[in-house]
Amino acid sequence: MTTRAWDARDDLVPSAPLLGRVLRRRRAQPRLQAVLWDMDGLLVDTEPVWTVAEEELAERLGGTWSDELKARIVGTRLEVSVPTILSWYGVEPTDVVVADTSCWLLERMVELFSERLEVLPGVRDLLAALAEQEVPVALVSSSYRVLVDAVLAHGIGHFAVTVAGDEVRQGKPHPEPYDTACRRLGVDPLRCVVLEDSPAGVASGSAAGCAVVAVPSVAGVVFDPAPRRLVAASLADVSVGQLRALVRDR
Repeated sequence: MTTRAWDARDDLVPSAPLLGRVLRRRRAQPRLQAVLWDMDGLLVDTEPVWTVAEEELAERLGGTWSDELKARIVGTRLEVSVPTILSWYGVEPTDVVVADTSCWLLERMVELFSERLEVLPGVRDLLAALAEQEVPVALVSSSYRVLVDAVLAHGIGHFAVTVAGDEVRQGKPHPEPYDTACRRLGVDPLRCVVLEDSPAGVASGSAAGCAVVAVPSVAGVVFDPAPRRLVAASLADVSVGQLRALVRDR
C-alpha cells in the first residue's frame, strides 16, 4: 500500500498476483532544453561572402583561392585560419603579418555583410517552430563579435545567448564554445542539440555532450551518421520532432 496520493505522474500497476496494485512513479521523459546554432554556413550563407574576401586575400598574397584550403579552415577562428592561409601561399605567419591580415579580413567582411546576406533554407521556419514551442536558442559562432553583430543586425531570430569566437579561450573543435552557451542558458548539454555545418563545429558540439545535426555546406566536407547525430542536406529537412528524438536517443 502506498502512503502518498496518486497524481498524473504515476501509473497504477499490478504487483504480485492477487495482492492488489501499487503506485509506481513514471520516469520523466527527457526534454529538449535548448538548440544551439552555428552561424556561418548554417544560419546564414556567409561562406560565399567569406570566399569573396578570401579570394581577394589570395590575390594579395600572389595566388588563387583553393577549395581544399577552404575545407581545411571552415569553422575555425581567425587565429587558426589566417596562419593556415598564409602558410598555404608561402608567407611566414609572423605575429605582425597574422594581425594585419586578420584586421584586413574583418574590415572587409563587415563591409560585405552590410551589402548582402542570405538566410539559408529552413532557418526561419525552424526558428519560428522552436519559438512556438518555447525552446530557447543560442548562437555559437567561431566568428568574432564584430561579425556576429553584423549578422544579428539583419534581425534574424531572437537568441537568448550569443557566443562569439573571440569571447572564449578555446575555439571549435574544443567544447568550450558550446559549454559556455549551455552554462549561460542554465541547461544540461545532454538535453541540447547543436546545429552545425563544419567538422570543427560538429566535434565541438559532440565534445560538449550535445546531440548534433550536421548540415555540410562546403565542398569536400562529408559527415557520417553516428549516435546522437543526424546528417541533413538542409535545415528545411529538419523538424523540432527530430531534434527532440535526438535528445531521447541516449
